[in-house]
Amino acid sequence: MEHSDSIGDTALRRGGDAAGAGHVALACMVALAVALGVGRFAFTPLLPLMLHAGALDLRSGGLLASANYAGYFIGALTCALLPIEHARMVRVGLATTAVLTLAMGVTHSLPIWIAVRFVAGVVSAWTFVFASQWGLARLARLGAPAWGGVIYTGPGIGIVATGLMAGAAAHQGAPFGWVLFGVLCVVSTACVWRTFAPSTGQAWRSWRSGRAAPAVNPSAAARVAPASSIRPHADAGGVSSLSEAERRRQGIWLVVLYGMPGFGYIITATFLPVIARHALPGSNWPDLFWPMFGAALIPGSLFAARLPARWDNRLLLAACYVVQAVGIALGIVFPTAAGFAIGSVLIGLPFTAITLFAMREARRLRGEHAAGLMGYATAAYGVGQIVGPLVAAPIAARVGSFAPSLWLAALVLMAGAAGLVVLASKSR
Repeated sequence: MEHSDSIGDTALRRGGDAAGAGHVALACMVALAVALGVGRFAFTPLLPLMLHAGALDLRSGGLLASANYAGYFIGALTCALLPIEHARMVRVGLATTAVLTLAMGVTHSLPIWIAVRFVAGVVSAWTFVFASQWGLARLARLGAPAWGGVIYTGPGIGIVATGLMAGAAAHQGAPFGWVLFGVLCVVSTACVWRTFAPSTGQAWRSWRSGRAAPAVNPSAAARVAPASSIRPHADAGGVSSLSEAERRRQGIWLVVLYGMPGFGYIITATFLPVIARHALPGSNWPDLFWPMFGAALIPGSLFAARLPARWDNRLLLAACYVVQAVGIALGIVFPTAAGFAIGSVLIGLPFTAITLFAMREARRLRGEHAAGLMGYATAAYGVGQIVGPLVAAPIAARVGSFAPSLWLAALVLMAGAAGLVVLASKSR
């Protein structure tokens, strides 16, 4: 193999070579680890250090978190408007994420931080969707779609890496942590840079005939079956076709109910280390709960992708909601190392599965025309993520505890689960 060739192009020439498929999947996994594990979620393990140093208070911390989630929401809605090749966009996104992460460590102004985190959210959405489309298309041409599950372990790996690094760098402070994460982005980007070499000639002309799809959450495309393999408008159990009015009704409810876990998980995902440090003062455990959350994403993604497509997506979603609600409640009822550890795992396990099942349900309802419904559902999830920190931080600042906000999050998840069960039973 010539060193001047990109890994992906070499794999294509080998025509389905397993090693080539592995290289493609691993490169996309690294891209998602940078874009999501750092670009979106690096703020979580560093927030306690920023609070301790007096750089932020809870209200400004919630605002900073919501700025990033708002950026991701905007990025998700604008992906289809970007006239840029997939591989080139991934390169731009990775390089920009590295620069923005470093900027967090060398600036000390809240308005600048808000702008940086907002842009980082936008770029993380763009990078996620373009890396997903590039990787899944390559794997399809290689005849190795099973490698797609590896791609979506990237966010979990990124969360684990940043969580452990933040704990190790706690004594040096948050600015050092941001710079350390920026260096991690630079090294990771350098490792996969040549893999995402822009296409030329016919490949580029073929790409320009299409558009990027709306961004979904960091798990969505992992194993969604091709539209041609799903009977549009057929119930999970093979029931007869639905009317247009019924499909529209179920689509509206899917959008509403899918927005609930966005609110439900994000409070814990944003403030978990802060909550744990408050409950376990002086303990070394709080630095490990966030990496536990990320580690749980990995088996959760691989397991969910292998569940039979004929199972009712609404009931699977309901089960995921309940698991996350139980995980949140454990941290409130049992504020011990064991309670937080088990709770972190339970919240992380269904994180990717929720998006997978929701996107699969959208395709069940709309078949090949599901992109619009997917976009609306993703937007609803994004709104939930934006609202969560804005609600939780002021309540915690006023009452001195995150417990009311966490109970609200668990209640929202349980309400969503109940709604999905009712929706599924009425459909049958």
